Amino acid sequence: KSSQSEATTSLFIFAFQLLAAGQWVKLEKTTYVDSAGNTRTWETVKRTTRQTNTEADGVGIIALLKRTLHKDCVVMVKQFRPPLGSCTLEFPAGLIDEGETAEVAALRELKEETGYKGEVVGVTPVTCLDPGLSNCTTQIVLVNINGDDVENIHPTQQLEFVEVILLPLDEFQMKIDDLLQKEKIVVDAKVYIFAMGMAQAFFKPRELPVLKQ
Repeated sequence: KSSQSEATTSLFIFAFQLLAAGQWVKLEKTTYVDSAGNTRTWETVKRTTRQTNTEADGVGIIALLKRTLHKDCVVMVKQFRPPLGSCTLEFPAGLIDEGETAEVAALRELKEETGYKGEVVGVTPVTCLDPGLSNCTTQIVLVNINGDDVENIHPTQQLEFVEVILLPLDEFQMKIDDLLQKEKIVVDAKVYIFAMGMAQAFFKPRELPVLKQ
């Protein structure tokens, strides 16, 4: 245990070298010492937009639309993503502005992208997105939308290039798979992981499996 602890504490970064910078992202060469005491380098992508006094770059929003006599639906967005050269299916999301909490940013982004007004019911800790490539972080915010509210019956989007798609929560994975069969679209990893979880949550076997003795 002692040697394991010493090895862990020897890990540290001691230099950043800027390789390239744009308006939204930059590329750095990170120099660090590994657990064996060797000096190594890593190419790291970072956002240039992270605000002060926050560890999260942005938010992702799992928004559930709840309406009388309707199934609960997950509010999704479809948009063209130039890095992929394709449209993607994603949760509504966006960057946190200066002075915003994750909750405030989530409600603002949800309104801008989908037109819906919601209520925050949960928020995750700060989580990483692609740690082998970038230091980008996010907080996922769970939002309930009262679909019977007058403001949410005919929501008005502020972003014309985003298409809103409603998918029933209890058939979420199946509906995504249907979309993948019909369209050339890439599904965000967070979305499909959530879909797989929901499929397990709603799965009701007709009979319990017999455990082998």
